[in-house]
Order: sequence, then structure tokens, then C-alpha cells
Amino acid sequence: MWRKWLLLLGLALVLAAVNTTLYQREHLLAHGTVLRLALAPVDPRSLLQGDYMALRFAVAVEAAAARAAAAGDGGSGLLVLALDARGVGRFRRFHAEGTPLAVDEHLLRYRVRNGQLRLGTDAFFFEEGQGGAYAAARFGEFRLAADGTALLTTLLDEHLAPLGREAAAAR
Repeated sequence: MWRKWLLLLGLALVLAAVNTTLYQREHLLAHGTVLRLALAPVDPRSLLQGDYMALRFAVAVEAAAARAAAAGDGGSGLLVLALDARGVGRFRRFHAEGTPLAVDEHLLRYRVRNGQLRLGTDAFFFEEGQGGAYAAARFGEFRLAADGTALLTTLLDEHLAPLGREAAAAR
């Protein structure tokens, strides 16, 4: 009998954790700061391999170069980005704990996996057969929380116009 109650308690805890995470993500999507990051060139074959596009961001390339020059070996941390008038983020420096941010600066979490500096995600998934609609992607648009958490929401062209399904909805 106690096993049944223990199982139900465990299930309730898992459901509470999942719902809390979902609420936090939905809140971030609705209220997060808009951040746009320029895409760096990546192997175009990924666009043809399946229903996703491999992503690499110019900010990550800059930060990785700065990290290598400083002989950094940490596995994760925070970048400091400055947003220009169009909301495009530019790498400024790595964040040091306790260092205040300027008015135009924002934090962005990064992690290092297999020697590569990653920001949020390294892939964008789309509906089957829609790869051509994203071929003109030049920016990724994120919603950014104050703690540096970022969620990729869409891909943008060189004029910062949404691509794919988002472009059709905007028309």
C-alpha cells in the first residue's frame, strides 16, 4: 500500500517539476528581451540531411577566439553582449561574478561541449519539406531572461524579417 502512495507522490513531483519548467519557458517567451544573433557560416549539407538546420552564431565564434586567447578552459558561464539599435547582440567580454553591467549590456549563457562554445542551441527544427524557406537565414532571434537563459524563437533574413511559418503569419 505504501508503494502505491510513494509512486503517486513521485508522479506528482515529476508533474510539478515539468509544469514549473513549462511555465518558466512560456513566461520567457512572452516577456523576455528580444535578442538577435548573426549566424556564422555552417555546413549547408545539414539543411538537406533532414528537417533541421545546423546553427552556429558569430558571437560564439568571437567568444571562442577570446576564450582561446585567454587560455580559458571552463565548461560554462556567461557572455556579456551589447545590443545595437536593431537588437543584434555583439560580444563584449566574459562576465565576471559581481561585475555590474552597463545599460546596453545583457548576459547570455554559454556552455562548452566537445571543445565547441554553444549558445542555447545548435539546431533549428522545421516542418518536413520546409528547408528552402529557411535557406536565407542570417540571424537567430531569441527571447532572453535576465539570468542569461535564452530560447530560440525563429530565424530571420538579412533584413531581420521572419522566415518560414512566422513569415506567413506576418503577412
